[in-house]
Order: sequence, then C-alpha cells, then structure tokens
Amino acid sequence: SLLYLQEPSNKRVRPLARVTSLANLISPVRNGAVRRFGQTIQSFALRSDSKSPGCAQKACSRSAAPTPPKRRNSVLWSEMLDVNMKESLSTKEIKRQEAIYEMSRGEQDLIEDLKLARKAYHDPMLKLSIMSEEELTHIFGDLDSYIPLHEDLLASLGEATKPDGTVEQIGPILVKWLPRLHAYKGYCSNQLAAKALLDQKKQDRRVQDFLQRCLESPFSRKLDLWSFLDIPRSRLVKYPLLLKEILRHTPKDHPDIQILEEAITIIQGVLSDINLKKGESECQYYIDKLEYLDEKQKDPRIEGSKALLCHGELKNKNGHKLYVFLFQDILVLTRPVTRNERQAYQVYRQPIPVQELLLEDLQDGDVKMGGSFRGAFGNSDKAKNIFRVRFQDPSPGQSHTLQANDVFHKQQWVNCIRTAIAPFQRTAAAAELKELPELSEESEENNPSAPNIQAQKRQSAMSGVTEMELDESTAECGSILDSEEAKGVKTHRTPSGHRKTREKQLSGKRKETLV
Repeated sequence: SLLYLQEPSNKRVRPLARVTSLANLISPVRNGAVRRFGQTIQSFALRSDSKSPGCAQKACSRSAAPTPPKRRNSVLWSEMLDVNMKESLSTKEIKRQEAIYEMSRGEQDLIEDLKLARKAYHDPMLKLSIMSEEELTHIFGDLDSYIPLHEDLLASLGEATKPDGTVEQIGPILVKWLPRLHAYKGYCSNQLAAKALLDQKKQDRRVQDFLQRCLESPFSRKLDLWSFLDIPRSRLVKYPLLLKEILRHTPKDHPDIQILEEAITIIQGVLSDINLKKGESECQYYIDKLEYLDEKQKDPRIEGSKALLCHGELKNKNGHKLYVFLFQDILVLTRPVTRNERQAYQVYRQPIPVQELLLEDLQDGDVKMGGSFRGAFGNSDKAKNIFRVRFQDPSPGQSHTLQANDVFHKQQWVNCIRTAIAPFQRTAAAAELKELPELSEESEENNPSAPNIQAQKRQSAMSGVTEMELDESTAECGSILDSEEAKGVKTHRTPSGHRKTREKQLSGKRKETLV
C-alpha cells in the first residue's frame, strides 16, 4: 500500500480552484484508500502552488504518468500457510479453505468500498455544494446502513477461524446471516432512478470535473462513481456462486453439507425476492415516463403492469428509432423525447394487448411491402433481423415491422413475445377444439371427400401434442437463443372454414419436432 502514498513528480497537474479545500474537509480515518485520497488532494494543492500550469504541462510532455491499478493485489489463502501446515491438509480441504477465505476477503473489500464511496464522493460533494443533500440521498440511498451488516458477517467468520487459519464450519453462520440481505430490496429497487439522476447531474460542469478528478486518482482504481454504487448488487449475485464453490469442495461426510445446501436455498430465495421488487420498480419507473398524444392510447393494462418482460430500441419500416416496451399484458411502442432535460417516451400509435397480439418472425429480405421499405434500412441491402407485430383483428389496421440491431437482439425479442402470448394461444386452441365436431360436419357436407370421424379422433389426439409443444416452447422462450421447436411455432390467423386444414399442418410440424 506504500506505493500509493506519494504521487509521481512528473504527473500532469491542473489548477484546482474549487477542490483544493477538499483535503481539509475529510476527517482522519483508518481506511487506507480514503487516507490516500486525502494525501492525493494535498499533493495536488502543494504542487499547484509551487508550479505553474505551464511547467506541469511541460513536465508531462517528457514522460507519461503511470496508470493506477484497477484491481487490488490479492493473496491466496494457501500462500499464507507454512510448508508443514500445507502438507498436513488434503488438496480438497485446501480448496475448501480457499473458497471460505475468498468470501471473507470479499466482505472486507466490500466494506472498504462502501466507506470509500461515502468519504471520497458523498461527503465532499455535499460539503462543496456540488449536489444537494436530497440529490445525494436519492443517488446513494442507504449505503451506510449496509456497512454494519457486512461487518457482522466478517466478525463471525473471524471468530470461527482457528489459530492455524482454517474454518471448520461456515454453514450455521451463513444460514443465520443470509436472510438479513433482504435489506437490499429498497437499494436495488432504486438503482434505475439513481442511475438516471446521476447521468443527468453529470451534465453539470462541476459534477463532471469532480468525478473526473476522482477517476484519475489512485484510490478509485479507475472505477467511476457508479461502479462503486453498483458493487453491492454485484456482490449479491456472487453469493450463490461462492456457496456452491464451498459446497463443491466439502467432503460428503462433513456436517456443513446439508447446512450449506440450506444456505444456497436461502440466498436464491432472497435474490428472487429482490429481483421481483426491482422488476416492479423498473416497470413503474418507465410507466411514469410515458406520454400520451390521445386519451384512446391509455389502457388500464399499462398502469396495472407489475412486470416489464422486455424493452429496448428498435427501428420501424421507415428507419425511425422507436423504444418498445413489452409489459406483462400489453406491447407499447414509443418515441424517445426529452422534456426539461429529462428522458420521456411518447406513445406511438395504439398499444397492442398481448391477448390480441400476433407475431411474425420474418426472414432476412422476406419483407413484402412495396415502396422504399428496403431502402429505409440503408443502401440496397436486404432488410435483416426483422419481425412483425400486429393486432389479430385487422380492423385497427396497425401492423409494425421492426428491425433489431443484430440477430441476438431480434431473437431475444421474439422469445419474449412468444413467452407472453403463449398462454393466450393455448386458450384459443382449447376454444377451437370445442368447436371441431361442428366444423368437421360442415366440412363433410361441403367436401364429400373429407375424412370422417377417424379424422376427428386424430385431431383430438394431436391436440395433446399441440398443448405439449406450446408448453415446451414456452419453457424455452426465456433463454437467449431460441430452440428449434420454438422456431417451428408460428402464429397465423386463418378463416374458420380452413381451421381443419391449419390444424393438420401445425400438427404435422409439431409431430416432426417432437420426433
């Protein structure tokens, strides 16, 4: 850590008119990174008084300053053991102790970063009036309240560590402590709004200047402010991996086995609850930013949405950028707009309820719409990564051909939409099957060569295949890459007179897929 105590003499320095007094505002602390932050500011102040900007610039031209390290220097647990101790432990036990030590070291690093975010960012910006207290509270949330939470786990792990550095049992500690992570629900739910406010405040020259100087200082490890604010969330998602790693290297006859499995179940439940709360908050955040041009565009299904299945930027047939939201019950196309330096979304055309939504997965260059459509996507190339959404009822007259940036994003959209409409497809299929006997009779009257009762039985048998196929494709729709059977499921609307033919065609395709 002594490498950071002194700045190189040839580092480029600019005058700090507003930040010079920052060193006097930071109270003495034990934390090494925060102490280095104060010394960095002091060294800036001394050199800016003794050297002119021209001299500093000239010195910088001779040789560039070394880049601060991005990561901490970590030591493995096995590297701290003496030779005799290392030889007395099995390879499996050494790996188990390594995993436990990694968890302990990670808690220590997290605590240091949380303190650093407070001392090096929050407090100076408040005292220098770079941001208001309300704005800082909105961005930082209750970050301070989580420090004692992680200090408790670190202390418990320290008490469980023997003089030789090994930990016999970690399971009971984790089972008792992990439920306390529910405290992060509020913090994670506020992250989207906090990030939006921080990005907005970065337009202020004073905020931008302060954050840039912090980024160039060694204490930041070249991490920006948001990276520090996002560290708790990234730590949360690591806990299941850490626990599984400890469990993997724990002997089957060890008393920790069942307790670690219980701990993994607990953390997965905690993360599920946090994700649910975060999803609801994200959904409401975007709902509040919607602007309606017509009262007819308002739909109670938008305001009542609790989940946002997918959202992102797409292009329409004219090449205009749209921002599309797929809520749990309705698809909303919007145009991004700026209102008083704030992002908003103007609803474009009529939102399409999911139960009335039809999806067409179009092949590259397979767009049969005359005019300048192909030219709208650039040059004379064929339109790629496109799909179409529209109402089942043609009376509204709305059909949107949309283009994604690449095949990955297109497939993600197609998967999400298929997942959303699958329950309504099953309901429609069941309703059609109830009408099949009457339809078959009409077909026989109109077409004497049509199959009779045996055909009806075959249709009834294939209905089971239909539901099974839809269930399987629904389960696969959440994945990043669509499965082959999901690709075979296409949504079409046909006249009632041709339902029987459609049922046979789809049944044949599904049968091939299952085989």
